[in-house]
Amino acid sequence: MLIKPEFVTFVPEVMQPGVAYVSMEYATVIHLCCCGCGNKAVTPLAPGRWHLMFDGESISLTPSIGNWSFPCQSHYWIRQNQVIWEDSLDAAQIASVRATDRRAMQHRQPQPLQRDTDPSKVLVPWWHRVWHWFKR
Repeated sequence: MLIKPEFVTFVPEVMQPGVAYVSMEYATVIHLCCCGCGNKAVTPLAPGRWHLMFDGESISLTPSIGNWSFPCQSHYWIRQNQVIWEDSLDAAQIASVRATDRRAMQHRQPQPLQRDTDPSKVLVPWWHRVWHWFKR
């Protein structure tokens, strides 16, 4: 199965299957679950969360997308616009993954913005730098 990236500011009210809506302004990728159940899979882009790679044509997200809160409990990767299915996890495996995710988030402390009158010394959020790189 293929998924097509669409760069947007806001996700449309009616989402299309097979489209990953990428909002750099909100550092989020949202798509309808690839199993076809119709649930919205939200992947926030941040350290300790998901990372987006864009090669000019295709996107990849890491880590995998585990929709364990959905009835379908689908689990897959998005690599170069391809959906790559993973095996289902049992309740103990899901609990272990969630615990690992919580620990990863706890170790990520937000970096305070540096206050300086010299704009070149101000720390800019990573997503802002990426967005301006894409706009070139």
